[in-house]
Amino acid sequence: MPLTPPEDTSRRAFLRRASQLAMTGAALPMAMNLAAMGEAAAFDATDYKALVCVFLYGGSDYANTVVTYDDPSYNAYHTIRGGAPNQAAGGIALGKSSLAATLLKPTTALAGARQYALNPAMTGLAGLFNAGHAAVQLNVGPLVVPLTRAQYNSPDRNTYPTPPKLFSHNDQQSVWQSFYPEGAKVGWGGNLGDLALPGNANSLFTCMSLSGNTVFLSGDSALAYQMSPGGAAIVSSLAYNVYGSAAVNQAMLQLVQQSRTHVLENEYNRVMKRSISAGASITSALAPFPASSAPFNAFPASNSLGDQLKMVARLIAARTSLGLKRQVFFVSLGGFDLHDNLVSSQATQLGMVSAAMTAFYNATAALGVANQVTAFTASDFGRSLTSNGNGSDHGWGNHHLMVGGAVKGKAFYGTPPPVSVGDTSAPQDQWHVGQGRLLPSTSVDQYAATLAKWFGVADTDLNAILPNLKNFGAAANRPNYPANLGFMA
Repeated sequence: MPLTPPEDTSRRAFLRRASQLAMTGAALPMAMNLAAMGEAAAFDATDYKALVCVFLYGGSDYANTVVTYDDPSYNAYHTIRGGAPNQAAGGIALGKSSLAATLLKPTTALAGARQYALNPAMTGLAGLFNAGHAAVQLNVGPLVVPLTRAQYNSPDRNTYPTPPKLFSHNDQQSVWQSFYPEGAKVGWGGNLGDLALPGNANSLFTCMSLSGNTVFLSGDSALAYQMSPGGAAIVSSLAYNVYGSAAVNQAMLQLVQQSRTHVLENEYNRVMKRSISAGASITSALAPFPASSAPFNAFPASNSLGDQLKMVARLIAARTSLGLKRQVFFVSLGGFDLHDNLVSSQATQLGMVSAAMTAFYNATAALGVANQVTAFTASDFGRSLTSNGNGSDHGWGNHHLMVGGAVKGKAFYGTPPPVSVGDTSAPQDQWHVGQGRLLPSTSVDQYAATLAKWFGVADTDLNAILPNLKNFGAAANRPNYPANLGFMA
């Protein structure tokens, strides 16, 4: 498959060599200083900016998230999904009357009088869209090169390569986050972190995950600092007295932090010392911004995504004391692999997404950083438009949302796909590959490049962090697939 090996790009190669000099690859000050001296920072981070990836694990159903609304399109959707007479809900189709409250009203109407509404559970995000603080990217997904349906169906995979292991959960999660299948070690969020490291006083907090380990935030030098919605991870026996004895606690602290002559023992203690120091820094920085205070107390209760985004908001509030100019965050919510019980279960999950992302935007506005923070959704893949009885099956392209003050909101980006199951008798329908699975008309590389440009990445660095971007845009003589999709101010 003609993907550009990360080793072949100069900046990435330099950063990798810096990591190798650190012996363990663990973002040591030595490596960071070498990177800073060897090359100037990729951008002048004199302000603060953050990107927040909201990953929806399981493959979110596109057709019931951003729902086609104009009568011709809705009626086709309603028929394919088994709706009841008079546009009423049925099968896995949502009733049209339930969509009125979440109808999206773009500043510029879509061609062909196309209209969309969000899932009825997403009133908050619909409100942000209509207020100009959110936008929708239509039909985006992993691509190596632009493809038509005929090219996708071609046996010539050298000329028309497809992403590896399509329709596989683990692999497509990895491809979305890193452009490579499961087993990849570096993600594009981590690539952004690599470029941002020299501009941050405390480089360890450049990439932060509130959702465990993720390849998205793994860079050549940048590490994903993991913490929970409750705060930094601690080792109880080191944080508190042991058996009621402060002396035992101090002895343990000394044992796990002192220098050792054995290489592996010393490395273990070095990492432990760094972890203890980092945890103390996080705890101290968050202290002036308790979860019970405004605006953090406005996040929804019993919402795991909301808990993660609340902590992200608190960390952003603490950015100055942590010495940060650029950050990349990762949060997630599962439960989207809905082969069964699609309508009710997806509504529950999307309701959580909407409430959490709306509260997060409101928090950034209250903190005065709405224009400096952009949240965006991603997922394994979209799903089939056809029903398997009570749900939908694995797909490819999907519709996603971008939220923030710098988003050129109240707008749709990309190509509205026809509502179809990919009938081969309809040659004008290029965007389905069977069962209503969307063939992406926009690549993840384009989506990521648009966010990266806003983040501050120079044009000369984009191809180094997005391996397939060279196959899109004017440079590849594909102006219909621009490298910048235009949804960021």
